[in-house]
Amino acid sequence: MMRALAAALLFLPLAVLAQGTDLFHAMDTNGDGRISEDEYVTYMSQGFYRLDRNHDGILESDELPGGRGGPVTLKQWQDNLRREFHKLDRNHDGYLSPRELAQPPM
Repeated sequence: MMRALAAALLFLPLAVLAQGTDLFHAMDTNGDGRISEDEYVTYMSQGFYRLDRNHDGILESDELPGGRGGPVTLKQWQDNLRREFHKLDRNHDGYLSPRELAQPPM
């Protein structure tokens, strides 16, 4: 199950790099020039909602990229996003700067 979740999230850091500052500004919903954990999780959870075709709050294998793995709940998805946020937050201030967001997680 966690393997499927990891596979589904592999594309997320690449998407972040590809989108650059536009993505940063989209995530920074309060416009303070930094991204909080909540802003990150809220924005990145959109991927879950797009994949959850039957809108049951669970990603089954047929909804995951590659059609393998699952099930993955929204809570599991968001828990993984929180772990990724903390990996990206290199200075451990609880926020992501544009530079931190552009770097792949450690």
